[in-house]
Amino acid sequence: MNFHINKDILLNHLIIAQKALSNKTPNPALQGIKLEVYKDHLVMITSNSDIAIRLDIKDASLDVEEEGSILIPGKYFVEIIRKLDSLKVNLSLVADNMLRIEADRSDITLNMMDLDDYPELEFSEKVKSIKINVRTLKSLIRQTAFATSSIENRPILTGVNFKIDGKKLRAIATDSYRLSQKEIKLEESYEAMNIIIPGKSLDELIKVLENNNDMVELHFDHSKILFKYGNLLFQSRLLEGNYPETSKLVPTEFPIVVKFNKEALTTAVERASLLSSRDGNNAIVKLELRQDNIVEISSNSPEIGKILEEVYPVDQLEGTLLKIAFSSKYFLDALKVFNSSEVTVNFTGEIRPFIITGEYDEDMLQLILPVRTE
Repeated sequence: MNFHINKDILLNHLIIAQKALSNKTPNPALQGIKLEVYKDHLVMITSNSDIAIRLDIKDASLDVEEEGSILIPGKYFVEIIRKLDSLKVNLSLVADNMLRIEADRSDITLNMMDLDDYPELEFSEKVKSIKINVRTLKSLIRQTAFATSSIENRPILTGVNFKIDGKKLRAIATDSYRLSQKEIKLEESYEAMNIIIPGKSLDELIKVLENNNDMVELHFDHSKILFKYGNLLFQSRLLEGNYPETSKLVPTEFPIVVKFNKEALTTAVERASLLSSRDGNNAIVKLELRQDNIVEISSNSPEIGKILEEVYPVDQLEGTLLKIAFSSKYFLDALKVFNSSEVTVNFTGEIRPFIITGEYDEDMLQLILPVRTE
């Protein structure tokens, strides 16, 4: 194996590929990057058992003198290429299973890993795929995946439920204390689909997708899903089991409706949470609707002090007076994913779930369970 390539082209693809490199694994081979060298292109493969990435690299700077396949220690190889100053780099396999890296005045040798230990990975494309605009897919993930559970005792809740019904794709995520739901319209009708994709896989996927108007193809079977985007194949395992039925959790009638300026509401909740009697992610704030059409947001810590914020709703309050307490983290997480400058908080009662919607965030809702403070 022997080839030349532009250093930046190689590094840019390595940065993507390393998203699927394994740090802790029973199989040390998964800490490596598999490189397959052909006459007119390179294939780069990484996997950590949960996700796998394949990149097909074709570039005018690629000059292959000898084909071959190698398994490179991923962590060291990426850092070496990152630190090179040269515009071009030459990679060649030398005696005793060593990789030689030449770039200007740098001459580096790196021990190879045993290629036979690397698992055979199938990146299976189906005849019929689901096509989604890349911007739409990234937005869908950003607005839902944050609400997945980080606790492994209910593995099914660590994933996002993707459901397709005709021309509609609905994504749902919940950790049982909050729920995020987003629906998008597809350009054509597809067969029904109901799968659960690990939230961590989706978090890595949006890091490697660009912001353009290209399409992403989704290919899936009973155990894995493949995202095809340009020269990238991104594959993730699916979670087994039945996702809980969440439709009954979402209220349909709201006797109390309040519209806010999102920025004003966000800063008020952020300040109020500073002196909560519960620290960090568990900070609880209280919201009270007053008779003078002002919303009061407060927190209290007997040892430290009290904060009281007044927020003026955009419109006249609708409904009765209300006092409710909730997690400031969950509330702020939900507000962050809205593109609308104004949000509407729909209450059903002091101890019942409430939902947040936005005028320009069609078909999305954020649901939060209140907290009992007495």
